[in-house]
Amino acid sequence: MTNSSAQAFTSPSGRTVFRRKHAKADGRRLILFGYSEPTGAPAPESLEGAGAGAELRWHPLLGEWSIYAAHRQNRTFMPSAAEDPLAPTRPGGPLTEVEFANFEVAVFQNRFAGLHPEADLKEGPHGVRMGVASGDCEVVVFSPDSDGNLGTLDQDRRQLLVSVWADRYDHLHDAGARFVMPFESRGREVGVTLPHPHGQIYAFPFVPETQARAAKAFADGFDLAALLPSWDDYIIERAGPLCAFVPPFARYPYEVWIAGRQAVQGPWAFDREGFEAYAYLLGAVTRRYDALFGREAPTMMSLQAAPGGQASNFQFTTQFYCLLRAPDRLKYFATVEHASRVFTVDVMPEAAAKVLREAI
Repeated sequence: MTNSSAQAFTSPSGRTVFRRKHAKADGRRLILFGYSEPTGAPAPESLEGAGAGAELRWHPLLGEWSIYAAHRQNRTFMPSAAEDPLAPTRPGGPLTEVEFANFEVAVFQNRFAGLHPEADLKEGPHGVRMGVASGDCEVVVFSPDSDGNLGTLDQDRRQLLVSVWADRYDHLHDAGARFVMPFESRGREVGVTLPHPHGQIYAFPFVPETQARAAKAFADGFDLAALLPSWDDYIIERAGPLCAFVPPFARYPYEVWIAGRQAVQGPWAFDREGFEAYAYLLGAVTRRYDALFGREAPTMMSLQAAPGGQASNFQFTTQFYCLLRAPDRLKYFATVEHASRVFTVDVMPEAAAKVLREAI
């Protein structure tokens, strides 16, 4: 990839978004997105990738692939603010992953990727089925500022972020990904290694078992959008054609989903009203968690869109899994749950919905 001038596209909100692609010194791509055209010259150097030596191994009893990537063991862990690798690269300052002095949202290929477009087949242990760890892993930097979250970012920035996700879905599906999943890990308890506001995107060369089961359920006739009007007691906030709710079948104590009362396959399919409502609810759910617990709530968030960008009757959801069951008590993935995949839920979904509704 060569450096290029910015290209423009129109987001579902009707605003123009600029996209500037840049080739990092080690060949990884960096893309700057903004409402203003990204300008300025890049720093002459940048951090170098740690390698692409990952592999896939098949679990014969579970029927699932796992990614093995030994080079990730040495990834950056909780650096000082002065050494933040997701900050803009300032003149005279340390090297970072974003070698520009100014940006709004940045996307780059992960330095410590578990999936890579140029991966090849490795030789494995006798009797173990191996797979090619092809695909992609990207980091999405929400803001140049070193603190903040989806709840404190303004609505314009959240809408820009949703535009970026939609753009990356298009690119990664076109590149052959079977399943694309943007996600955010938030809080030390979740295992976050970089506190700067950011998320990631995994582009899988296969459809993970969880998503394959969901796709089959939708194809077999499960209609989430049709059920939402009957789940009034579980809804914590509405916005336009979407709502945030605690599923009656939630497995985490304060699990929350965002979904539309009219089904779409992914964020790329929102009309203007749905797009703006979705961006708003991303912030609203985050703020409710923090208000409920009086602290930054450790949370795992993932976007669950149609595999390959299309799957029969698939309904897009965004799912939040909070790791707290009380302000000072973590929800641990206990032995019985890990070994059996049968959850024991400590907080009834009805009670969780009530307190989250009242949290703000």
